[in-house]
Amino acid sequence: LETIKKILNEWHERKGLFYYSSWETEHLGIEMMVVFFICDPLQKWMKFQRDFENFKTACIPWEMKIKEIESHFGSSVASYFIFLRWMYGINMILFGLTCGLVMVPEALMGKPYGSLPRKTVPRAEEATAMNFATLWDFSGFAQYSVLFYGYYNNQRTIGWLKFRMPLSYFLVGVGTIGYSFMIVIRTMARNANDDGGGDDTSFNFSWKMFTSWDYLIGNPETADNKFASITTSFKEAIVEEQESRKEENIHLTRFLRVLANFLALCTLAGSGYLIFFVVRRSQKFALEGLENYGWWERNEVNMVMSLLGMFCPTLFDVISSLENYHPRIALRWQLGRIFALFLGNLYTFIIALMDEINLKLEEEKIVKYNMTIWEASLYNGTIPENSTAPPIQVDPADVPRGPCWETMVGQEFVRLTVSDTMTTYITILIGDFLRAVFVRFFNYCWCWDLEYGFPSYSEFDISGNVLGLIFNQGMIWMGSFYAPCLPAINVFRLHTSMYLQCWAVMCCNVPQERVFKASRSNNFYMAMLLFILFLSTLPAVYTIVSIPPSFDCGPFSGKTRMFEVISETLEHDFPSWFGKVFGYASNPGLILPFILLMVYV
Repeated sequence: LETIKKILNEWHERKGLFYYSSWETEHLGIEMMVVFFICDPLQKWMKFQRDFENFKTACIPWEMKIKEIESHFGSSVASYFIFLRWMYGINMILFGLTCGLVMVPEALMGKPYGSLPRKTVPRAEEATAMNFATLWDFSGFAQYSVLFYGYYNNQRTIGWLKFRMPLSYFLVGVGTIGYSFMIVIRTMARNANDDGGGDDTSFNFSWKMFTSWDYLIGNPETADNKFASITTSFKEAIVEEQESRKEENIHLTRFLRVLANFLALCTLAGSGYLIFFVVRRSQKFALEGLENYGWWERNEVNMVMSLLGMFCPTLFDVISSLENYHPRIALRWQLGRIFALFLGNLYTFIIALMDEINLKLEEEKIVKYNMTIWEASLYNGTIPENSTAPPIQVDPADVPRGPCWETMVGQEFVRLTVSDTMTTYITILIGDFLRAVFVRFFNYCWCWDLEYGFPSYSEFDISGNVLGLIFNQGMIWMGSFYAPCLPAINVFRLHTSMYLQCWAVMCCNVPQERVFKASRSNNFYMAMLLFILFLSTLPAVYTIVSIPPSFDCGPFSGKTRMFEVISETLEHDFPSWFGKVFGYASNPGLILPFILLMVYV
């Protein structure tokens, strides 16, 4: 006991923990000592666990920004930023695949610029290849670089590592789609499991009144955010209760909803006709030569699609005010209409691209014939037998070349992505920031109250922003096979959008008049994303399976179909029995039941 007393007194002197008098020490049992020496390390371990959990939360990107937005604008607005962060993570994986397995190997181990015609700017374009307007249009040196499909060589192996570039290019293109399907379906399943059960509507206001505050808060700013969050949650609950008790004139409501749907259909039809008209004009301009027209004519399709995506959601928002739905149901109707708008615009754009591809294929036949005549002229009018390339003495910049429809498709998707990004940023700066500045500083000297009248502060457009994210991602999935740089551009877009939109929503927007509670999961967003992923793979799969690749550009040049790189690899690099097994396994009679089983599960 004397030894125990000394130990306890030493702990008291060094750390000020516990002090026991001589009488207490004499009656201290061995059990008390065991509890003391076990509880102190246990408390430290629990504190370490709490600190580690706080550290993990702090490491989640933009977590505190999203929490602050949720406290002021509700869970519905915060769900958009959570969805944006999730999309950012997906695109980081896609960027790692395309950059690490396609772009970097070609840049480090492939033949350098100027060694082949496909890697060299034509002589006629050299004077303007480095102009800003040319580079902004992703032509010139940008076109003849690792950013696009046409730059890659068709050698089976490159570099001292014998890296199989055509095989890697094909597998990365297929793998990005497969990974996207897997992660979207897995996220939907996890969200469905997280919904759980139980009744959270009984005594809702009592629970919020007496159990909402967090008594561990010690920071004034955190306390203000928590206060705003509780206030917003009460507004959400009040709206839910009001909607459940609302009585309405059913006949007037039905008439207004039919009228709203008619106006929405007229808007969709007008948008589709406008896109069709603009695409026809662009084809006419292409036949006459784009160099004869200005900037607007060259970018008319992209700009019209971006402007429709900017103004039509606002028109749908005005139309939805006639329907008098619950805010959550109104959001889904709004999402469905904008979804139909974007889908029609996107597939109209795809149909126009297919027409362009057919024109390029016809042009290829003429170029092949002209190259035969050109090669014959180099040999003094005689065509050499088995000639597959021009003489070595000819500079690659002077060699005639085909139109390379794959690079054209990649350029169109990159331009559309960039123009959509610029339109989004300009809309934020003009429609949100300058509007807020005007309302704030001119309200004192205006004829009416600008804050509560027209134009007032803008509300955050959840439906338009969500659909913009989804369809932008659809363009990435659709075009990344022909432009490996697209995932990198999208990562930059999402990264800057997170900061710009977080700033805009906190500084320039006001909470919605009817704040509503978001559902527990983002499965509605995920369902639309899965549908767009499926629709985005159809054109890419069609071009890979049905359209022959260009004869003088890209990793699959010289083949009749792109997927032949798989059979070529099986033939040269695997035993013959493995090729037979793979052939049986790829039989549609086995693949289709497997796909149906996956869908069922």
